[in-house]
Amino acid sequence: MIKSIIVKDPKSDAEILRKRSTSGIISNEVFQRTQSIIHDIAKYGDSAIIDYTEKLDGVRLKSLKVTHEEVKQAYTKVTSKQIQSIKLMKQRLMKSETTVLSHFFKKIRIASDGIIIHRLVQPIISVGCYIPGGKARYPSTLVMCTVPAKVAKVKRIVAISPPLKDGTVDPLTLVAADICGVDEFYKIGGAQGIAALAFGTSTINSVSKIVGPGGVFVTVAKILASSKVSVDMVAGPTELLIYADSSSNPRLIALDLISQAEHGYDTLCGLVTTSEELALKVVNEIKLILENNNYGRTAIIKKSLKENGFFAVCKNESSALEFVNQIAPEHLEILAKNAKPISRKIITSGLTLVGKHTPSSASDYFLGSNHVLPTMGLGKSRSSLSVLDFVKIVNIVEATKSGLNKVEWAIKEVASAEGLMNHYEAVRERITK
Repeated sequence: MIKSIIVKDPKSDAEILRKRSTSGIISNEVFQRTQSIIHDIAKYGDSAIIDYTEKLDGVRLKSLKVTHEEVKQAYTKVTSKQIQSIKLMKQRLMKSETTVLSHFFKKIRIASDGIIIHRLVQPIISVGCYIPGGKARYPSTLVMCTVPAKVAKVKRIVAISPPLKDGTVDPLTLVAADICGVDEFYKIGGAQGIAALAFGTSTINSVSKIVGPGGVFVTVAKILASSKVSVDMVAGPTELLIYADSSSNPRLIALDLISQAEHGYDTLCGLVTTSEELALKVVNEIKLILENNNYGRTAIIKKSLKENGFFAVCKNESSALEFVNQIAPEHLEILAKNAKPISRKIITSGLTLVGKHTPSSASDYFLGSNHVLPTMGLGKSRSSLSVLDFVKIVNIVEATKSGLNKVEWAIKEVASAEGLMNHYEAVRERITK
C-alpha cells in the first residue's frame, strides 16, 4: 500500500522521491492542452468558457456570474452552525493577517544628502481567487484567499469556482464569499477560469493578480498566465510529511496521513522517522482504519497512498531533518520528543505544525494560519499565502539639485562603464544649468 525507503543519502534520496512521485508531475501533453485552452479563452472569451465548461464539467451554463438571488438561495441550503464556523474561520485568520500587516509595514522616509525616498504600502488593485471544486468543495479555501486580500484593502475581489452538474456553485462556498466580502463570483473552473481572470472577457474584467490552489491544469494555467498577470505560487496537490520517533502514537500518524490522502489521488503523504518499528506500526494502523472507515473516500485514500505514500527510515535525527529540508513539504508535522527545538531546524516547509495537538487537518480550518501553501518543493523560497501577497511597496524618490550634484561623478563612471553615456548626459544637463 505504501512505499518503504531506507534513506542513505538524504539529498539524493529526496530528489529521487520527488521525481518518482506522481504528485505534481506535469507532462508536455498537459502543458499543450492548457496552452490551447488559454489561447481559446483569450481569443473567443465567454463563448469559449461556456463550451469548455460543458466539455470538462458536464454543464451548459446560461450565464457565468453568480447573482444576488443565487447567494440568497445559498443561505437557505446551509445550517446556522456552518455559518458560525465560516465566521469563526474568518475571524481567526483576520486577526493573524492584521497582526502581520501592522508589524511589517509602516510608512518609511529615508533622507540622505538631498535625496528623499518615501516607501509606502499600497494594496494591489484587484485579485482573482481560484476556489477548487471537483472531488470536494472548499469554502475554507475561499476564506483563506479572500480574507488576507480584505485585510490589505484590495478594492476588487473576484472569486471563481467550478459549477456543480446543475449549474450552481456549492452553497456554503457562496455563503462564505458573501461573509468575506467578495465583490464578484463566477461559475468557472480549470484552466479556462485562470485564463478568464488573466485576459478578461466581455463578462469578466481581468485582475491584477491570481491566487489560490488547484489541480495540475490550474497550476499549469497559472504558470502560463504569469506572463500576463501576477500569480501567488505553485499551489498544486497537497503534501504532508510527518517527522516522528519511537515515542510517537502510530494511530495519530495514520489518521493524519489518511486525512490528507483523502484530498485526491495525487496527494503526497509520508512518514520520516529513525524507527522502522514505528513505520510498520503506522502501516498496520492505516490498514485497520481503512477496513473500518465510515467516512467515505476510501478508494481515493487507498490509491493516493499506493501511488504517493511512503515512509522513509533514516539512520539518525540529523539525516532525517536533512531529508525533510530537501523534500520541502507543504505541511510538516513534528510528533517527536523535543518537537519545538526540532522545528527550528526545519527551514523549507510551507507550514510546520508542532506537537500532537496540532494536526494538519486543524490547520486547514481554524488555527489562524493560511492553508494556501507552496508545494512541489517551493517551500524553499516562500511560505503561505498572506496579506503580504496583496500589497506592494510604492517607492517615491525626490532629489534636490545639490543631492544630484553629489552623485554626478559616480553616475558618469558607471554610465561610461556600461556604455550608456546618454544616462549621464541627462544628469549633467540638470546640474550645469
